[in-house]
Amino acid sequence: MILRCCPPVSASFRSTPLLDTSSPNCTLDLASTLEAGTPGSRIAGHSRSGSKAVMTIAFQFAFESHLQDSVAAMARQYMRSIISSVQRIALALSSSHLVPHGSSRLLPPVTPEAATLSRWIVQSYRFHFGAELIKAADAGSGESALKALWHHTSAILCCSLKAMPVLTFANQSGLDMLETTLAALREMTMDKVLDCDQGRKGLLCADLMASVAEQGYACVEGGTCASSMGRPASYGKAVAWKVLDDGGAGAGGAHCVCFAFMDWSFV
Repeated sequence: MILRCCPPVSASFRSTPLLDTSSPNCTLDLASTLEAGTPGSRIAGHSRSGSKAVMTIAFQFAFESHLQDSVAAMARQYMRSIISSVQRIALALSSSHLVPHGSSRLLPPVTPEAATLSRWIVQSYRFHFGAELIKAADAGSGESALKALWHHTSAILCCSLKAMPVLTFANQSGLDMLETTLAALREMTMDKVLDCDQGRKGLLCADLMASVAEQGYACVEGGTCASSMGRPASYGKAVAWKVLDDGGAGAGGAHCVCFAFMDWSFV
């Protein structure tokens, strides 16, 4: 391995607090994607958890000239592994600051849009599969549906209907599976989550989206997906369905596509 032949000669890092994030001179904010929830959802007494910083990492390698390209490739991989580790730590610290010890993980702010989307997800699942995604008693209102979906054991993800399906919503189990936050969710696309299986690389997401577009739903009997950190997670079954708005299927009112990954666990 090149890494054994060319260990880092020296390395250092510096964390610089961003004291004034509203300043026009602040153009680089690497911590913004680690912020969970909206300002209104933060807990009083934990103001320090909202602080941001930029981490600068520097390292150098000694190598022979004919190994320059190989060492450059290795250095990029080395840097990616460091960034992944830092993201994991920052995400864990962010979660621990936002949730008091001994309490359940917080439900995001119940906005009219979130409540309406939750109601559409539940209604559309019933329409396509003839079964209930949540208890009937919880489907009575958008707010109760959102609460039931948020705490559902399956990882529930929603993505856009565009050619590049961007993630737009995830419940708590979905965020856990993706190892991300609601704030960073829109930086992910569904193909990056689904197409990590080497046997079906680049095909599963496209096939599922095509099936959903044609018949309104699709099913996968087990497989592997990937978190935002590239960590593989296996699932026993996955279903996808077209989320219809109040116009229904007859009016062609498709809002987004919803996925539910059942019995998932990290490999």
